[in-house]
Amino acid sequence: MRDSPDIRPAKVFFALWPSAAEGNHLAAWQTPLKNLCGGRAMRSETLHNTLVFIGNVEQSRFEALQLAAQEVSGEGFEMCFDQARYWGHNHIVYAAPGHLPQQLAQLVSALEQRLTRHHFIFEMRDYKPHVTLLRNAHWTDAPLPAMQPVCWQAENFALVQSLPEEYRVLARFPLQPYGG
Repeated sequence: MRDSPDIRPAKVFFALWPSAAEGNHLAAWQTPLKNLCGGRAMRSETLHNTLVFIGNVEQSRFEALQLAAQEVSGEGFEMCFDQARYWGHNHIVYAAPGHLPQQLAQLVSALEQRLTRHHFIFEMRDYKPHVTLLRNAHWTDAPLPAMQPVCWQAENFALVQSLPEEYRVLARFPLQPYGG
């Protein structure tokens, strides 16, 4: 008996997705960092900040994922990435914000609560906002050089499917307008 397409699992996560211009500004960090650390640069159109990684979910449950996200009420915010950092355990160079906006922490918490209520299992760990810039990089514990800050206007968040060669945004969920 063959699996129907809606039963096959798909790898999904919730993320903040920048505009093309915001993604391109952050991608500008990649060349100088790659010159220092080597590695493989992520494509600018794939740069994102994961909010909650869920992993494999049967496609028949996508509607429940969307319902959980629709139940989240969050306020938009600005997030500024102003630090380049390195994780040696997985050889990743990433961009990180020096300041964690309160609205971001609240959004992640609200998403986790709604997902739990809808019986989704996901990774529970301390939230560390970041955007992966380089994979297979090599660096020491020394600080990476200062980079020009890049700020995103978070006006929505997305449900994203991870495919072998791309990320597919399945749905976007608006955040309440903010004063800036």
